[in-house]
Amino acid sequence: MVSALPSNFLSSPDYVVLNEKCGVILTMPKIKTVRGAAKRFKKTASGGFKRKQSHLRHILTKKTTKRKRHLRHKSMVAKADQVLVVACLPYA
Repeated sequence: MVSALPSNFLSSPDYVVLNEKCGVILTMPKIKTVRGAAKRFKKTASGGFKRKQSHLRHILTKKTTKRKRHLRHKSMVAKADQVLVVACLPYA
């Protein structure tokens, strides 16, 4: 999708390409924060992102108390996924 655009369009300072694979082009200077990501991820002082563990919403009777207790703690976003989180939270 991005390759179909004229070359001078992509080099213009009025536009920035966030994800060339999906072809997401946003106008500058304001980039919108993905609100769903803002509610799910918090930035830490060291620059990483913490997230809540999954599998703790329903069907809890078959899960042991130890498993549910460990799922209550926050976890860090993997390094491979941090690029996606930063793209969703440009001002974090």
